[in-house]
Amino acid sequence: MIGTNNVSLQFGGRTLFAGADLQFTRGNCYGIIGANGAGKSTYLKILSGELEPTKGEVYKTPNERLSVLKQDHFAYNDCTALRTVLLGNPELVKISDERDEIYSKEEMTEEDGVRAGELEEKFAELGGYTCESDAEMLLNDLGITDEYHYMLMAELSEQQKVKVLLAQALFGNPDILLMDEPTNGLDLVTVNWLEDFLADLNSTVIVVSHDRHFLNNVCTHIVDVDFGKITMTVGNYDFWFEYTQIRQRQMREQNKKNEQKAKELQEFIQRFSANASKSKQATSRKKLLESINLFEMPVSSRRFPFISFEPSRSIGNDLLEVKNLSKTVGGRLVLDNVSFILRPRDKVAFVGDDPIARTTLFRILTGEMEPDSGSYKWGVTTKFSYLPQDNSEYFDGHEENLVDWIRNCSTLTYESDVRGWLGKLLFSGDEALKEARVLSGGEKVRCMLCRMMLSGANVLIMDEPTNHLDLESITALNNGMTRFPESILFCSRDHQLNQTVANRIIDVTAGSFYDKLQTYDEYLEDTKK
Repeated sequence: MIGTNNVSLQFGGRTLFAGADLQFTRGNCYGIIGANGAGKSTYLKILSGELEPTKGEVYKTPNERLSVLKQDHFAYNDCTALRTVLLGNPELVKISDERDEIYSKEEMTEEDGVRAGELEEKFAELGGYTCESDAEMLLNDLGITDEYHYMLMAELSEQQKVKVLLAQALFGNPDILLMDEPTNGLDLVTVNWLEDFLADLNSTVIVVSHDRHFLNNVCTHIVDVDFGKITMTVGNYDFWFEYTQIRQRQMREQNKKNEQKAKELQEFIQRFSANASKSKQATSRKKLLESINLFEMPVSSRRFPFISFEPSRSIGNDLLEVKNLSKTVGGRLVLDNVSFILRPRDKVAFVGDDPIARTTLFRILTGEMEPDSGSYKWGVTTKFSYLPQDNSEYFDGHEENLVDWIRNCSTLTYESDVRGWLGKLLFSGDEALKEARVLSGGEKVRCMLCRMMLSGANVLIMDEPTNHLDLESITALNNGMTRFPESILFCSRDHQLNQTVANRIIDVTAGSFYDKLQTYDEYLEDTKK
């Protein structure tokens, strides 16, 4: 068990949250949600002891082991992947190292023998005799196979490092597990594995995530950071969302009724307060008026952008034909004789184990890269707009403000029109005058989405469009893609986006081509067989 008692935090005079009284218990998984900057990750750091609150305290059941998913991918560069996982239990590694040091001596003293006996007892209690095999099993389950176990972390790819650090956090079934965005950088197969692992884990799990499907599958409680407070609701993300929508609607309706009642009482009092025969009734109405309370409707830190793509014309009879495309990248064959035909109104989720294959395909189809062999042909009535995974070329070194940035990639001329569009993507007031080069990752993606909205394209090509976005922006994007009446080619790690948008699934990974008209969930069932 872990919890906070009257915890508050201030940054530079601004209160992020106050009076947080929460208790997290074994066997439950708590999903922390809230707008960017609301304090989700900060609260997690307070729980882990990395950050001290301005007021209040953190309490924890004595002797329970707490594990935190590390975010620094360079912290263990000098360690092997296997040792990095074992360091998830620092006490075990410390005992193991001291034990090995004693046994490596040419001659052991009597004191060494006594100490070795003590260490052996503790080593056994902590599962030391199976720790390496347990760590290896975790790594293999996450796709880090035997040949990588004794490689240095510095030699692994970023995606492999993410998985090793996840294995470190999970190692030894900690009593309390804290994870900030654990699904970032994971493929969908690994995310599904993590969901199953957490379902069987009898620990206290607290996780910050923007992945709606993940929150729905693993969470027993939702912890919402908003309105300067932290509140807990029993249930998964969908239940929390429905509950809060109903609650806010009830409050607004009750306020409307109370306001109408107050208006009627006020009119009666004004009309009859000077009338002697009605004075008692007027006095009674005054007491009733004073007893009417309106629910306070505080301003939420959540902001929902408006995302809607409107094609300037419909696609005709032909969309896209791809014939025998092949491409080698970095000495590795990533596309191998890929062929398919897309029809108008197809919304295709490109899936599989190789993200480079998907990105390479999109870059070829948009003319950014030439294939080694094969060809492709767009229909004459098609007009595409592309959202790349790496959008740095659109922003790095660009000193113009966002108003000018939007002007340069659209036909808009009047500043009022440009600001109107920027406002839809949450850039209002002075935010519209930010320089393009200083934007955060999420702000850059919103600008790219604004660019796509203005393009009038009837084909949208999106490479990991939810990267860097908060839950509110992801929801708005999901709705915009679902409403879009023409065709979309996209790849995403967001399960719900894949399931609700795609009507066709294609895997272009070399050696495992797959193409079916089906939903994403049907594809997952297919691949389990």
